[in-house]
Amino acid sequence: MATARASKLSQVTRKRMEEFIKLCESIDETTASRAPSGRWSPKEIVSHLCGPEGSPHMRTFKAIAEEDTPRLDIKVSDPFFTEKRANMKFRELLAEFEHEYRQIADFAQGLSDEQLNRKAHVPMLKETTVGEYPTLAQWILVIGDHHLGMHIDHMREILEALGGRPDVTRG
Repeated sequence: MATARASKLSQVTRKRMEEFIKLCESIDETTASRAPSGRWSPKEIVSHLCGPEGSPHMRTFKAIAEEDTPRLDIKVSDPFFTEKRANMKFRELLAEFEHEYRQIADFAQGLSDEQLNRKAHVPMLKETTVGEYPTLAQWILVIGDHHLGMHIDHMREILEALGGRPDVTRG
């Protein structure tokens, strides 16, 4: 049975997703492919948020919900910018992002407290406040709020460096 906590996690993910999409509304194809020296382009940021091709975030969430303490080895600095994604229009890539995060929000919405309390082993989180054994609820917050929020700020920085004026403030 879905809970108030599950609904809140879904709402937070949707809010961040919508904030990111709004920030990206004014990005044209030329700007989407440009990058300040040594930084990612807007397309690379969106690609990174999508993760490796094939709904990888959903695989991690389902693994936590269904398996006993699955180990998640995460590549934190990989933009997952494949040739396929490089050849996509920015709007297509943004639609992939939206699809991925809508799936996350929908999945979170239906979780029970028992499922939300299941744990994963995520070694890269060992030195964080979350710790290396996050619950499914914590993992949803890591991906749908903290990570996405960090890349909202990242996108703003990139757009400002490219001469744009992002007009959406962080919510």
